[in-house]
Amino acid sequence: MGQKIRVIIPAYNEAAAIGKVINHIPPCVNEIIVVNNNSSDNTEKIAQQSGATVLTEPKRGYGNACLKGIEYLSHKTKKTDIVVFLDADFSDYPEELTKITKPIIEKDIDFVLGTRVKNLRDKGSMQPQQIFGNWLATLLMGVFYKSKFTDLGPFRAIKFHTLLSLKMQDPTYGWTIEMQLKILKQNCSYQEIPVKYRNRIGVSKVSGTFKGSIFAGIKILTLIFKYRFK
Repeated sequence: MGQKIRVIIPAYNEAAAIGKVINHIPPCVNEIIVVNNNSSDNTEKIAQQSGATVLTEPKRGYGNACLKGIEYLSHKTKKTDIVVFLDADFSDYPEELTKITKPIIEKDIDFVLGTRVKNLRDKGSMQPQQIFGNWLATLLMGVFYKSKFTDLGPFRAIKFHTLLSLKMQDPTYGWTIEMQLKILKQNCSYQEIPVKYRNRIGVSKVSGTFKGSIFAGIKILTLIFKYRFK
């Protein structure tokens, strides 16, 4: 019996992209869960038509949507071995899911991050503030935690029991770095896999706005220092 893989996709007003994301996910995945995060467009309808399980999380926030997906999986009677997170905007290449789950399946790694390396990402797919923020955050993680992470990318795979052990909490921008910091704090094994990255469909709700970028930056730095002394 192969590993049971389920995908969680937080989605807020991604009607133009969500169908493409779902349709490009490899057939090895046992279930695709789209968490509709209070969308005002047809995100929910298109996700359902594309074959996904659709959950509703009215509380806005990337982390809130992810937590809803985890809660759903934790109550399923069917086994889940690996959880994959990716964005709903089609900036990730869902077909690369097999690349980031491979180290878990073949080498028993706990957590794998899809790293958006410069030579594999489209021009303009990451804003200057994102690039700088990633550089600063991963630099500080290296200094404080002896981390080898080089990115905070959203495309990631993790053993389900490891995910549950992290007791994730952040409701908004800090979700991705919280996961990585807790992986480091718990001495879980991890690996980065370079992945392709393209310009998203539509406008980013975080890096696409000045306010979003500032709040995301503050949250990331706050969590780095918070877990350093915890």
